Amino acid sequence: MTWIGDNLGLIWEQLREHIYLAIIPVILGLIISVPLGYVATRYSWLANPLIAFGGLLYSLPSIALFIVIPAILGTKVLSTINIIVALTIYTVSLLIRNVIDGLRSVPPDVRQSAIAVGYGSLHRLVAVDLPIAVPVIFTGLRVVTVANISMVSVGAVIGIGGLGELFTLGFQKDFLTPVLVGVVLSLALALVADLILVSLQRVLTPWARVSTPVAEVA
Repeated sequence: MTWIGDNLGLIWEQLREHIYLAIIPVILGLIISVPLGYVATRYSWLANPLIAFGGLLYSLPSIALFIVIPAILGTKVLSTINIIVALTIYTVSLLIRNVIDGLRSVPPDVRQSAIAVGYGSLHRLVAVDLPIAVPVIFTGLRVVTVANISMVSVGAVIGIGGLGELFTLGFQKDFLTPVLVGVVLSLALALVADLILVSLQRVLTPWARVSTPVAEVA
């Protein structure tokens, strides 16, 4: 406890960096995945190659990606951009399947009804397709968010790792407390992020909350 009390500033700084490095790629990945998924549903021949390519990218070892990206982007090895770009690639590679599956889950009659009442492509995507696809997309978002929170710690190997820095500190000094603090905060962060996403999904899909009693009555 003495170490924790003496190092609250360090712990907060690493936690803040960990949140930044984990969440920004999720936001960027979602921004990239939605239009990619939409294009893949409009031109169905693109869907399987995109999903397969995403699976290939996700199979790349994270530490190798963290090391190769600076050479590709011309960034410094210790730049946080490397971690953000690598985790954005992982986010897109996982999320693209959920976006495609979510948009494919829109019933054809619903889509035709929207077209019949004059919805254009963009209006239909925003007002009809995406709301129906939210549950499937959020399933992927929850997975990639927790995965990113876990993978940020790997960045500590190259000197950028948020809470992973506490692991490095503990191992270097053969001192368990920083490691335990890093583990507990990583788990707590993953839990809080997941709860936030579940709550956000409930807000965005109010019809899902009222459908259960109706189904039970039926």
